[in-house]
Order: sequence, then structure tokens, then C-alpha cells
Amino acid sequence: MIVDLQNSFLIRLTQRLAAGWQDLSPERAARHGDFILTFQRADGGFAGRDGGSDLYYTGFAVRSLALLNALDSARCRVIAAYLKNAAARQRYSLIDLVSWFYAVITIQLAGSVATFEGDFEALADELSAALETFRRADGGYAKTHEGGVGSTYHTFLAVLCHEMLGRTPPDVDGIVRFLLSRRREDGGFVEIGQMRRSGANPTAAAAVLLKRYEAIDPDTLQGIERYLTNVQGSEGGFRANTQIPFCDLLSTFTGLLTAQELGLTNLIKPETRRHFIDQLELRDGGFRGAAWDNDADPEYTFYGLGTLALLS
Repeated sequence: MIVDLQNSFLIRLTQRLAAGWQDLSPERAARHGDFILTFQRADGGFAGRDGGSDLYYTGFAVRSLALLNALDSARCRVIAAYLKNAAARQRYSLIDLVSWFYAVITIQLAGSVATFEGDFEALADELSAALETFRRADGGYAKTHEGGVGSTYHTFLAVLCHEMLGRTPPDVDGIVRFLLSRRREDGGFVEIGQMRRSGANPTAAAAVLLKRYEAIDPDTLQGIERYLTNVQGSEGGFRANTQIPFCDLLSTFTGLLTAQELGLTNLIKPETRRHFIDQLELRDGGFRGAAWDNDADPEYTFYGLGTLALLS
């Protein structure tokens, strides 16, 4: 097994969310599991709100089914067939690569289904090398091969994928310098260097990695707390940045997770956050992304389920 279960943030997070979801009603879990399965296509993968199977949405669907304890061996075998076929693609974006590998690991753990055959160490070497093709001179990882500069969020994804491979990313000091260069006067972090206004999600990504590498000093911690305080919204969740007037599920999940990871207990506010999440839950299963959204999909359903699990 190439997964370092004790060291991988993503695996530990999935286990933590699954444990939290066990405190919620079985009927509620079944409803959301059935909803996720409506997005599965004939090839075994999962789609977004329209179109065919997509690695990005398959990753979110698999993560959701895992925390709902809805991945039996038969279902895992069907998903594995899709992932095997997807592995034949010649070029991935970084997020596709991470989505593919995380789905592979999840169904292997949940259903004892091997998605591929061969030497795991050779696969780890191959995937590590593939990740490094996204590394840029600024120390971060780009979103695509064509991207010329590092992305805070995609650097976060690359590090987590290295962790799942049981590897340490090359030049951790360079990653830390890259992340700190994305910090802004408002206390938060930006996605790319040209930005001046921080975002909730890049701030969460930077905070998790800086904590991982023991690189958060008191001033940085206070800045993150100040920024997350300022992106709280009147609806009860977190906003993507200070200029956006409404809260959304992604920002609420990442903001809450960051508050818990860094011990910012005054920002957790369970009843307030739960009230916001409940407004976005659909009666027949699934979660909308925000109050203005009319529909649900596997991505936002994962964030809704995940936030409820963090609050349980």
C-alpha cells in the first residue's frame, strides 16, 4: 500500500468527516447517497450538472459516498473501471491528476478493489514526477502545464498528493516561501501573485500547509483570524472574499476547517454555521452552492456533508 494513512491530510480528513457523519440520521445519509448516484454515468464515472463523466466530479462523488459509508465492493468495481480507462489519458490538469489518484485510493480502501495492477512504488515514482511538471520557478505548482506561475490552491493539492504517495515534496522551504509571498495586508492569502485582495479558499489552503510545515508565527495566525472574521456573512457562513455579499458552501467548509485546524474557536459558531447549511439542503438530497443557486451537484453536496460532519 502506497498510502501513508497516518501522514495524509486528505485521508485523515475523510476519516474524520465519516466519523462525524455517523452522528447524523441514517435516513438523511441514504437520501444524499441516492442523490449522488443519480450523477453516475454508464462508464462508472460521475458527471457535474450536465455532460459526461468527469474526474473532478468523480472525485467529489467518491469522497461523498465514502463518508456516507455507501461504497460497497460492487460499486467500487464499477468506479474502478472508469478510473482505469481515465488513466489512459495522456495529459491531466493538476486537479484531474489529484482527483484521479484520490478516487483510486478511496475505493481501494473502501471496497478492497485494485484499480490498477503493477508495482505501487513505480506508480508513486511516476505520479511524483508528473506532479513536478507543474512546479514553477516561484516555488508553487501551476494549475495546468501551460500555467506560468504557481497557484496557492493547486500547490495545496500537489502537496496532499505527495503525502498520499508517502513522499515529501521536493524543496519544502521553497513551498513555504511561495505561500508566504501570497500573504496580503488584510491577513489572508491570494490565489496568484498579481492579486491584491485575499480569498477565503486560498487562505485556507495556505493555512493548512503552513501549519503542516510549522511555519505559522503569531502574526500570521492573527492575520488569518482577522481575515476569516471579516469574511463571515450575515447568512451564517463564510464569503469567498470581503467584496462578495453572500456566503457559499465551499468558503464555509474551508473557513470552518481552517478555524478548527488552527484552534480559532471563536469562529466555529456551530449553531450559526448549521443554520446556514440547513438552508442549502434540498429535500430530495444534495446541497446547493449558495442561496442564489437553484440546483445541487456532487461538489457542493460534498461541501455540505463535510460541513455538517465538522459541526457534529
